[in-house]
Amino acid sequence: MNYSNERDYVLGTHEDELERLGLQHRAWREVVLDCWQNAGVTAGSSVLDVGAGPGYATLDLAQIVGPAGKVVAVERSTNFVNAINNAVRTAELSNVEVHELDLMKDDLPGGPYDFSWCRWVLCFVSDPNLLVKKISNALRPGGRAIFHEYGHYTTWEFVPARASHEEFRNHVIATWRESGGEPDTGQQLPRWLSNNGLAVRSIVPRIFCLSPGDYMWQWPAQFIQVHLLRLQELGKIDSGFADKVRSDLAAAEKENASFMLTPLVLEIVAEKR
Repeated sequence: MNYSNERDYVLGTHEDELERLGLQHRAWREVVLDCWQNAGVTAGSSVLDVGAGPGYATLDLAQIVGPAGKVVAVERSTNFVNAINNAVRTAELSNVEVHELDLMKDDLPGGPYDFSWCRWVLCFVSDPNLLVKKISNALRPGGRAIFHEYGHYTTWEFVPARASHEEFRNHVIATWRESGGEPDTGQQLPRWLSNNGLAVRSIVPRIFCLSPGDYMWQWPAQFIQVHLLRLQELGKIDSGFADKVRSDLAAAEKENASFMLTPLVLEIVAEKR
């Protein structure tokens, strides 16, 4: 399995990652739908989906805004763009535009938009402030920018603690930063918003304490399985360590008194002045 053929982000754009992102979207879908509703996304809205990935959120947004609205999805990965286009054709949607572009190098298309949606994207780009500026410029006055970004990634841990997971998590953080990203980007986001003409309207912390039987448990558990392969591909860990992490995860899933805290996500809604 070769993950290095495409100019992708540090987590990859391979088929396993595409599948993982689908599970992640399903696990977070109820939270996200509530977030969009509270921000005001509704029938007839125009929405810019920034860093749309394989388009799972794009399709949900398209259904919400309906034929009178519009969703413009922008994504760098060719694999993901192809996935969005295939999904749009399958769903026979006429209110979605898809653009393959680099968020750092290229201009955002069209506008002005009523809303923008950006989930776990700023944490991967080399200049988050620049992307916030581009998003602000793409919104109409009174338009709203909606973000989900990690605010404290090291809250991700097992209860009781498991040393192998903490080491794995630290490898994830290190490779993330080596690629030019920053997992705790959400801590700086309010300042970037203010500097670029956006007033913060709400910040909601999203963190969950999960048991193995909770559906959302699958989100971090599958990330562990997929990213162990990624770390091995990058030469950051060996098979022995990967097996130890898998073994400890399997043990945690069998223990009634085992829990997992998820990485802290900041849900931030800001309005263009």
